[in-house]
Amino acid sequence: MSVKLSKRLSSKKKKPLKDNAQSEVLLKLGLEEFWTTPLDPASMLDISTWTLENQAPLEPKDLPNTFLQRLWLLSPDARSPCCQLPSEALDSANKSAEEMINGFGGESQCAINPLDLVTAVFMSSNTFLQQEMTVRMLQCQFAVPLVLPNIDPEKPSRFLLWPLRGAVSQWTSHFPCTNRKVQKGVLASTCMPVVSCVKLGHCGVSKSQVLNNVISGLRSHSETFLHRGMDGGQLPRRLSNGLIEIGWCLPTGETDRDIFPVPVAICNLRGDASVHEKCLSLLCQASSAVVIFCGNLREKEKQLLAYCKDMASKVIVIDVSDMEKNENRVVGFVDQSLEEDMGLPEGSVLPGRDLNEEELADRLCDTLKYLLPDKLKHVTLEAAAKLAVELELNVDEEVVCKKAMATVEEMLKGLDEGSALFRQKQLPLQGASWSKLAEIEKEECKQKKEGKEIDSQLQKEKKDILVELSSYKMTPTMKIFTDALFTTDIVERTYFLSWMKLRLWMLQMEKQNSPQDLVTNQQTKGNNGMPEQSDELENGVNDNSEYSDSFCTDTSFEEEDIEDQPVNTELEVSEQQSEIGQESRHILQMSTEETIEPESQLKEHLESTQDAVIEQQLSEEKEIQGEEILENNGEQISDPISEDQNLRLESRENGTLSPEGKQLDGPELTLDMSHVASSAEQHMSIDASFEDQVPSCSEPFELHPFTLGLEHFLREMGLIFELTHISPGSGSHNVLRLPSLAADLILYGIPLELMDGDASNIPIRWLGCVFAELKRRLPQEQFRTRILTSLGGHHARNAEVLSALFGVKFPEGGRRSTRGVYMVTLCLPDNLRKDMECDFLMLIDVEGLCSMPLDNRINTQTCDNEMATVAAGLSDVLMQNISSHAGSEFETNFTVIVNALLRIKECGSMPTCHVLVQDEGINSILQASQLRRVSDMLQTETGDRGISNADNHYAKTTSCITSVKGPWYNASLTEPVDAQYNKAVLKLKQNLFGALKKCAAKSEASGLPEFAGRLFAVWDAVKAKSFSVGLQNTDIALAFSVLCTELSQWEDKFLEHMESWLMGPTKRIIDTKAKALDITIENDLLSELKDEAREEVKTEMDKLRSKVEANLMKDDHLKMYIETFKPILMSNMDDLQERVTEEIVQRLETVNESHCSSTQLKKFETSLEKVQESKLHALLENSKSTKHLLQDTELEEEFEDIWSNTLSNFDFRPSETDDITARVTDILRENLISRGLQKHIKKLEVTGQNQPTNFQVYDEHFGYRSRLKHMFEDNNRLQRIEAQQLACNIIDEYNQFVADKSSSPADFSDSFITEMLENVEKALKEKSMEIRSAFEVDLKVYLCSAACRDFQKQHDRYAKDRDLLTCINTTKGKYLAEFIYQLRKRDQCQRLAQTFTTMVIKPTVLDYIYRPLGKRIVEEIQGKSPQYLSQQAFHKSLLEELIREDRFESFIEYLFSYDSFRLRKIQETVVAHLSESTNLDKWRQHRLGEIVGKFAAAVSQTAEGTNGVLTDTKPLLERVCLTLERDGDIDVTRASLNGPLFSITTEWDRFITCLMELLAAMRLDLAQEFSQNVNINQLLQCLPIQPQDSIFNRVRGCGKQCPFCKAPCEVEEIEHEVHRVLLHRPKGMFPCESSSLFCISCPESMTQANLPENMDTQHMSVACRDLHALDPDWSISPEDPSNQTPNAYWRYVLARFNERFAKEYEQEPAKIPEEWKRITQEEALDSLKEAFLT
Repeated sequence: MSVKLSKRLSSKKKKPLKDNAQSEVLLKLGLEEFWTTPLDPASMLDISTWTLENQAPLEPKDLPNTFLQRLWLLSPDARSPCCQLPSEALDSANKSAEEMINGFGGESQCAINPLDLVTAVFMSSNTFLQQEMTVRMLQCQFAVPLVLPNIDPEKPSRFLLWPLRGAVSQWTSHFPCTNRKVQKGVLASTCMPVVSCVKLGHCGVSKSQVLNNVISGLRSHSETFLHRGMDGGQLPRRLSNGLIEIGWCLPTGETDRDIFPVPVAICNLRGDASVHEKCLSLLCQASSAVVIFCGNLREKEKQLLAYCKDMASKVIVIDVSDMEKNENRVVGFVDQSLEEDMGLPEGSVLPGRDLNEEELADRLCDTLKYLLPDKLKHVTLEAAAKLAVELELNVDEEVVCKKAMATVEEMLKGLDEGSALFRQKQLPLQGASWSKLAEIEKEECKQKKEGKEIDSQLQKEKKDILVELSSYKMTPTMKIFTDALFTTDIVERTYFLSWMKLRLWMLQMEKQNSPQDLVTNQQTKGNNGMPEQSDELENGVNDNSEYSDSFCTDTSFEEEDIEDQPVNTELEVSEQQSEIGQESRHILQMSTEETIEPESQLKEHLESTQDAVIEQQLSEEKEIQGEEILENNGEQISDPISEDQNLRLESRENGTLSPEGKQLDGPELTLDMSHVASSAEQHMSIDASFEDQVPSCSEPFELHPFTLGLEHFLREMGLIFELTHISPGSGSHNVLRLPSLAADLILYGIPLELMDGDASNIPIRWLGCVFAELKRRLPQEQFRTRILTSLGGHHARNAEVLSALFGVKFPEGGRRSTRGVYMVTLCLPDNLRKDMECDFLMLIDVEGLCSMPLDNRINTQTCDNEMATVAAGLSDVLMQNISSHAGSEFETNFTVIVNALLRIKECGSMPTCHVLVQDEGINSILQASQLRRVSDMLQTETGDRGISNADNHYAKTTSCITSVKGPWYNASLTEPVDAQYNKAVLKLKQNLFGALKKCAAKSEASGLPEFAGRLFAVWDAVKAKSFSVGLQNTDIALAFSVLCTELSQWEDKFLEHMESWLMGPTKRIIDTKAKALDITIENDLLSELKDEAREEVKTEMDKLRSKVEANLMKDDHLKMYIETFKPILMSNMDDLQERVTEEIVQRLETVNESHCSSTQLKKFETSLEKVQESKLHALLENSKSTKHLLQDTELEEEFEDIWSNTLSNFDFRPSETDDITARVTDILRENLISRGLQKHIKKLEVTGQNQPTNFQVYDEHFGYRSRLKHMFEDNNRLQRIEAQQLACNIIDEYNQFVADKSSSPADFSDSFITEMLENVEKALKEKSMEIRSAFEVDLKVYLCSAACRDFQKQHDRYAKDRDLLTCINTTKGKYLAEFIYQLRKRDQCQRLAQTFTTMVIKPTVLDYIYRPLGKRIVEEIQGKSPQYLSQQAFHKSLLEELIREDRFESFIEYLFSYDSFRLRKIQETVVAHLSESTNLDKWRQHRLGEIVGKFAAAVSQTAEGTNGVLTDTKPLLERVCLTLERDGDIDVTRASLNGPLFSITTEWDRFITCLMELLAAMRLDLAQEFSQNVNINQLLQCLPIQPQDSIFNRVRGCGKQCPFCKAPCEVEEIEHEVHRVLLHRPKGMFPCESSSLFCISCPESMTQANLPENMDTQHMSVACRDLHALDPDWSISPEDPSNQTPNAYWRYVLARFNERFAKEYEQEPAKIPEEWKRITQEEALDSLKEAFLT
């Protein structure tokens, strides 16, 4: 897996894609190239391993990579088909991983159906990557493909058996209740009920949602099967129709939690089953029960339903048809007759038409629970694969796979006799001899170091062992193993290694699961009435009934077991490999017999010893075995990750394999049985202490089967080669090829064992040859390596952690008690090569640390310390892995790690440490903190701690600790992955890569020889025990840890003290205020404070050193190693003092500079604000006067002027001496070199020196030919003039360039010189002249010298305040926005104040002035003219005025427009009064002053406490109005405040200022208006109360007129009922018509003198009575005939204008008595006065 391949691992290439709808999906996803060359596990290097963050897909072609990345992170949204929109991609640039992945909304972003995405990736992957994906999908509780449709619909689908062989889990069945036990197994080989679900016809419910509800039950809802309710689920499926998915529902043993009492597999056929008949047939024959969702069926569906009933063991029909769409249905499940018609058993049809998905799931669960566990047959997927072949479906396990599996079975013959005996016979080099030889070599090294002679007894023992080993012959197992690895078929080798690891794991399960399961299966096997063609499926094999019981559990499932799993697989292989069939059956029998013995003996041993401690240890060991299942999920296939590189390397480098791939067979090697016997005797002589830990059995030293793994065979291979060097001539040619083979395996990602943890030894010669082979294959310059080590106890699952981070597969010591140090190398991508300055990342894994030994002769404490020391000594970055499951073993793990770090510190090197915590419990965090303190204490070099400033120093406690709660402890697939796992893994990977990048800054990466040298040097030191800390010393680690904890606390207090001390100098700096800008004062104060800081740090550190020395002397353990620890601790103290001093000094400088900069910034802002304020005022005044609102572009131009003027006038602090000449010279030098003008470099020496005033052109600037050509032209004069002119033009351009740059408010930049030189080159290129390069160089040197002079001034001005200037320029946009905002707000504020003044204040002021004015005018007129006090007086005055005026038109107006006439007379009176009045102006001015004063008082009262506060103006304005109404008794016109017009947010005091200014302006305007000549009519229109109307209403009367003569009623009483007229009018004054009452004479006409001759008095009385009857509201009585005076007025008028009346009315003049004509005007007036007096 370590190298990216150009050629993928595939058994054969596929044909090109056809052009159909299915292939379009691959094209859309960008997977077309992987159809012919599929993806393999090596692809995950680029896709996932080096990915440090979750990136959302931007287009459909990103979806496959995103799916795989998220799947490797076990992310729950891995199958999401949503793409991020481009706009969202820009917004999410700064988001976290979770936010980047989540938050996609809307169907428009879903590019494809998620099921098509999963199917497409599986189609584009080889079988080994499919297995990796399957394992991870099951961990995520996703359904996985079982049958994959072909992209060509005409070709058969593919049954995926190999990917499912990696699916392992554990479960606990509920039967029998008295003997529940944990079962473990490979799901593909385990007999269990399989329930398949298909659909016939159109269904309204979602079948997948129903199945999800069945699987999840009472637990949190899971999305095992994708369905239409998920993102993209509504999109049509193009590729996945015909796909069969499978998921498992496994019981945990908890009755209230489990759905089913036994494990159940659920298959789901996608699409309509009628279209995929082969898949339907497979499911019917291979399933325990078939659930059919029936929609609206037609004839074909009915036939298929009948076929299912005949073929399936059990059929459950769910009717989900739609009655409204059943017009074409043939079958309708509307009654119970279907069961009779179809011959279905009773209860097989479930009505679901009116049920939702949850209710259907409940019904289906109840039905299945009734059938479980004894009413459904149990089947295996292996047997289902055989049925698939019969149905002409493709099965992925082809000939190459079967061959490799058969090779494994052949190799593992004899393992059923016991792993210990197998190891003695087949792996003898790993026995006691190898361990004893290691002990002897260590003792020899120790004696050499001490200067002693080597003990002769040791030499004899060593010689005896070498003699014994020299007789070794390669065993059959190892010959098969090496031959299989030497094969040229890379795919076969990959199958071989994968199946070997899985087979060994299955043998482990046989030993762990109850041996009674097989017996129970044989005794209780029954007939469930299965169809004949499914017998093979139920029994596991078709032709061998002898072993049929081992392929499925008993039908009652009383005690579930998976003992038969390996047998099933083995027998399946034997059927296809006839030559080993009988041997496989023998293995089965032996395995069945052997499995009973160890368990019984173990029980007897526990009972005999009665040792609770030992029993607990054994139970813990059993738990470890039980926890290992899930972790093996990923182990099965990933060793040969990059197979094709082997081919590439071999073809390129001509390796040890011949071009034809043939092996050079050596002599057959066999083991001398005498040595086996002696070895067995050694194994049987077990110490008593070990007998207490491992149960005795009949076999000599019986080891648990799980202690045997692939790594033991690889270890044996290395020892075989090691033996050839110990005993020269004992090896064959094939043996000498083993290092080449090991190099191949390393390049494929298979770990190389660096140290044998069981024997505590390192095969130096073997590793040296392997490294030499690697060096030969990979050039040294391309093998720069960084080393990352995972170090933790056996509970910490180091292999699983590294697998989660990098996808590598180490031996899992936590599951098989493997002990050793292993390495894998990964080739880095180009971007990481540059960052980490290396080509390869080497991963080292320590397995089995502090675990229970398999051989008690080995001192595990010494071995653990040796392994940890070797691993730590090789590391650049050390990941200390803390497991939450370690419990009481933490102290042991802790001491081993601490001791290793102490020893490596003695060697002078120290890796960068990172602590990984696997849960966030308080114990784990405390343990991590303790380890961190020790690591920090040992990392004394500056930079090791990754500290760049004081903040990082104080935050270092959490900087090297990462928490990841991994899924490797989940023994069952039913346990969900932690929701934060994916983010935690990415964070851990980022932290580790960050640490590796920091290593690049500290040291160079080592090559392969250097790595080998480090390994051998550390091992030599370990063997010689060259460390002061002994390999068995545990007390010193704990004592040193306690001291580190105390020292950390002292450091924290010291840092707190320095923080407190720093507050004083900070206050002193701030108190200098403006003095800070004085350079002398600034430097003196800063220097004084720095000295004080150094002294304070030194004083406190001396106290700390004294405490440390006292503790070293006080502790007995530390006192013994004071020479070792004191330098470390003192170095740490020195480093701490140096760092803190540097940090405090730096912070003082920062505070001082910050204070100076802030002072400068405030000064600048004050200056800018002053200029801005002036400009704002001018712009607002201009806006008021011109009514023009400036646009933003105009305001930006105004602000630019303000900005430039402010910067140019600002007093920046002068810089210290900082000459720019060197910078300019360097830029010019690089320019000349880039242009190939290196020969003129010496001319740069004069750069910056005083230059001639003018640039001079010399002859050397022209070539010889040019001078010769122009020699007769006045000594080349014209050419020199032209060149001089060109130089002058360039110099002029330079001067303008300098002027432009100097005017800009910016410090000098190197880009100025670069730009200037480019301008020179451009000008010379444009002018075609025969000039040598010397001209260009001299001109550039001249201009650069001038630039040094010109730009030095600019640099000196800005250098000190460069950061301030940068800050100011950076925030220019903010100042501009604030400027525009202020103008807009002030303009808005001014406009609002103007609006308020116009709409509220001014109307209120005018109302206050003019409302009482009308009443005042009325009072003045009435006081001056009494006739306006009553109706009769006014009427009398009118009549008097009429008669004196003596105008006929006035009488006509009076008679016919009485009200208008009166009103006109009143109006004339009012106007005349106002024209004569002299107090009107004074009175208005007085009222104006009053109201303005009240407004000002109300505004001032409201403004209290609002200075500078942003507030909403509307509530405050309403408060102003309320205050005026309450205190000023003023009616304010505030209806306009109800709308949103006045609701703005502004500074109230600024608004008040604008308002008061407008109020004062309004007062001046009104005062000026009042002082001018008054237009009476306009004035009267302004009055709310019109005086003429008031007077008119006073004198109007009731308004009633006599019905006969139209004379007005003169009664003044209010609400009188009877009207009366004082003076009736004569008949002749009105036109007389026959139908009008005017023709009826009033009493005025009925006097005696006017009676006709034929009318007497009686008749007159009758007429009067008749008039009264006509209108009873009027009092009309005849006048006294003798009294003629009262009538004189109207008689006079009639006599005066009789002719005019007649003419006006166009009638004959009235006949009037002569005496009327003699009445005078005075008499008429007298009669008027007399009438109104009465």
